[in-house]
Amino acid sequence: MAQEEKKSYRVLLSGGGGEIIEKKSRFIATLRPCETEEEAVAFIEEMKKKYWDARHNCSAFCIGSRGELTRCSDDGEPSGTAGRPMLEVLLGEELKNVAVVVTRYFGGVLLGTGGLVRAYTQAVKVGLENCKTGVMQYGTELEIITDYNGIGKILYLLGNAGIEPASSDYTDKVKLRIYLPVEKEAALEKEMVEATMGRVEFEKIRELYFVDKESCGR
Repeated sequence: MAQEEKKSYRVLLSGGGGEIIEKKSRFIATLRPCETEEEAVAFIEEMKKKYWDARHNCSAFCIGSRGELTRCSDDGEPSGTAGRPMLEVLLGEELKNVAVVVTRYFGGVLLGTGGLVRAYTQAVKVGLENCKTGVMQYGTELEIITDYNGIGKILYLLGNAGIEPASSDYTDKVKLRIYLPVEKEAALEKEMVEATMGRVEFEKIRELYFVDKESCGR
């Protein structure tokens, strides 16, 4: 169970949206990061107020690092033609802590069940193309303390490992704060001790989820 809780997961780093036209109906997708059910519900209500004159504001969300909570709503569309297909896109992209609303302005032409499923699915996909995503990785927040002779070697090793210091403090000693995956911690510490001939100390601050910058896309 503990291992399951520490698995990496994909999130939106920033929200976005997109629009498609299908047989004169407008489908406007809006996506936003949401970490709780309350945030997701508030976002959906916000979109309903913004697009109060639309025929439908269908929604879906997936909350929790393992997607423990999922909800979807057809908001008056035929059952299973809107909210569920929207949720399936989020699940297929393995996104967590995300909510989406697709607003439909009816164009006067009925799309049929299959047409609605395709339209709502495509709207979410188009919206996702305009969002930035990343992977939340379980790891360690680590403080590295060294002297001015050792800092060059440490920065070189961090660069090779694809790790960028989150903060640095240059006083009588040099302190760096980094985030790294738990499984890389022991090997990297060993390399730094060897490279500086022991002129380095480590303080493990905490274990946490952090954004893996190498994974950031779109």
